[in-house]
Amino acid sequence: MSTPALSGVTSLVSGFTRLCKGLAVVLVGGHIVVQLFPSAITYIALIPARTIPFGWNLITGGYIEQSIYGVIVSSIGLLFIGKLLEPIWGSKEFLKFIIVVNFLTSVCIFITAIALYYITMQENYLYMPLCGFYGVISGLLVGIKQIIPDQELPLLKIKAKWLPSITLLLSIAISFWTLESATYLPIIIFGIYTSWIYLRYWQRKPETKLKGDPSDDFAFSSFFPEFLRPVIDPMASIFHRILCRRSDASDDAEDYTLGGAPLPGSDPIEASRRR
Repeated sequence: MSTPALSGVTSLVSGFTRLCKGLAVVLVGGHIVVQLFPSAITYIALIPARTIPFGWNLITGGYIEQSIYGVIVSSIGLLFIGKLLEPIWGSKEFLKFIIVVNFLTSVCIFITAIALYYITMQENYLYMPLCGFYGVISGLLVGIKQIIPDQELPLLKIKAKWLPSITLLLSIAISFWTLESATYLPIIIFGIYTSWIYLRYWQRKPETKLKGDPSDDFAFSSFFPEFLRPVIDPMASIFHRILCRRSDASDDAEDYTLGGAPLPGSDPIEASRRR
């Protein structure tokens, strides 16, 4: 192998952060535990009927992969996406993002499973083990959409901003063919949505001491094709008012201005981050 090719391969598989390596070890360790002790899945996977009193499964369920394919995909995705996002966000914020998105995804799945049980009276919604790191991986794709939305992926020839949407569409398509894939679909859906909420409204930027990303390029409708946005925007505005407790969109600009002038450093930093 030539030296340039060797150096390219080396750079591709190197540079993984310590935090991502540690989390990958957790995923692999969790998979090994449930393979050696199958009964452990009852206590650490998200099983809605057992969440009370086993409330910790709202946290542990997201770090448990039952299949070898799941742990491989999740570990590789974490290492490579984390290699891009963690240096930008910082290790503390990166870990916080993973913890928050994982927990909120589990809470949403729990509530959905309980609701489906009362609607259908089918007990399988209460006792089906729901677990996997796919929610966080999907959420990290939302982070890529936020940071480098117009970056074109060399192999796929698509812009990075469409990664979450394409992932969701593929998951929906695959779920029609295999029942096992259908169990991962709500994890991916809620992972994408909760991560967008976190990045849109809650993530604090240390360089500006501000929270969220109110840009139009990161609006909820940006996940959909252009022709659907006039339909999506009015519905999204309802949740926007609930989350922000604001009566109109002009308050977004006030968060990023002071006396009508942009806060010092905010615009250049945002532009540099997106570049």
